Amino acid sequence: MPDPYEAPLPKPTPETRPYWDALRKHELHLQRCGACNEAYFYPRNFCPNCLSSDVAWFQASGRGRLHTFTIVHVTGPNPVLPVPYVLAMIELEEGPCLMSNLVGVEPDPSSLWCEMLVQIEYADVTEECTLARFRPVEGA
Repeated sequence: MPDPYEAPLPKPTPETRPYWDALRKHELHLQRCGACNEAYFYPRNFCPNCLSSDVAWFQASGRGRLHTFTIVHVTGPNPVLPVPYVLAMIELEEGPCLMSNLVGVEPDPSSLWCEMLVQIEYADVTEECTLARFRPVEGA
């Protein structure tokens, strides 16, 4: 592990615990509705599309596209990450979007574009916590 991680850590709930446990194993898990077959994120006990409680976890590919992004240059009094950094909305191959950091790129608009292919990168920030970050797919 590089530097000690000093940012706030997630606090798993019963609904989100399977997501965080999977990340620790370097797997991305999402939920899918058994009634309408819609995959979704963030974890919850019902489908946001049809409200069915027939939901199950599955392993996602970890691949997606950069849907939108912003480059953060200014933080509050207690910065979480060194600036500048790229805060991104990732549209996963399976359909859901999730917010994450885009790493492995210059935080410069000329090096980023929407629809850029990205792949998950697992950041083991503590022994108990792994975060999902994304980086551009090489050669894409």
